[in-house]
Amino acid sequence: MHAPAGLHRLLLASAISIPAAAQAAAATPLDASHDFDFEFGTWKTHVTRRLRPLTGSDQWVDLDGTSVVRKLLDGRANTVELDISGPSGRIAGVAMRLYDASARQWSIHYASRDAGQLTPPLFGRFKDGRGEFHGQDTLAGRSILVRFMITCATPDTCRFEQSYSDDDGQHWETNWIATDTRMREG
Repeated sequence: MHAPAGLHRLLLASAISIPAAAQAAAATPLDASHDFDFEFGTWKTHVTRRLRPLTGSDQWVDLDGTSVVRKLLDGRANTVELDISGPSGRIAGVAMRLYDASARQWSIHYASRDAGQLTPPLFGRFKDGRGEFHGQDTLAGRSILVRFMITCATPDTCRFEQSYSDDDGQHWETNWIATDTRMREG
């Protein structure tokens, strides 16, 4: 039995429009305002840091301490208070993360205790459990790109990796690796 020609066109149009609609829905990111909710609390932090990034140096130092992540604005913003130290000294600072609902992405701003001003923001989002954020900054008077990635092996163990590029993103040099382990209260 053959269907009328009009029905074939309708079935064909439906077959084409369903995948197209599914693709459009998949391409539109969902509300991501709670992407950082997993991180609220206190974390033991181990940082491995390259001393002189983008100089050819491969000298690294280790620092240990804590990160305390606090929710603001019903989760649409949060702060990270970092306090780490080691033989190379102490690093203390605060990161402010803000969710832009219209762009469906986050911005990350950082201020160290010593500098007293915010760095240029990084922008990005989480996809498939991985956060990736990009921005521009300066290092030793030259313009660089910054990439910051977040992955969590478990709900209680996360890795934060920062890399710099001075050739428009053709090559990236990792300069900061932090492994955070959740501290249980009590």
